[in-house]
Amino acid sequence: MRMVKGYLLSLFDPEFIATGLKTAIFVGSLLFIINHGLALLRGEMTLDRWLSVIATYAMPYLVNVYGQYSYRRKLSMQTSPPSGEVGKARSPHRR
Repeated sequence: MRMVKGYLLSLFDPEFIATGLKTAIFVGSLLFIINHGLALLRGEMTLDRWLSVIATYAMPYLVNVYGQYSYRRKLSMQTSPPSGEVGKARSPHRR
């Protein structure tokens, strides 16, 4: 549960937002063209399609921020010694 809370907080972390938005715009635009491009050109965009467009841009943001968050979490776990091993150096190759 702590990881989920940390992830949800990371969605608004200024360190993650810039990269997340860039990814969302780039990947979301590609997906928009693939999934909705013809409907847009034909004037067939319905409310359902526009709601899908929101998800098309939101998903890359959510995935990117999750990747950044999980990587930061992994690094912090490697640099802090586990309980009971205070003072022992931890190998970066050890999992």
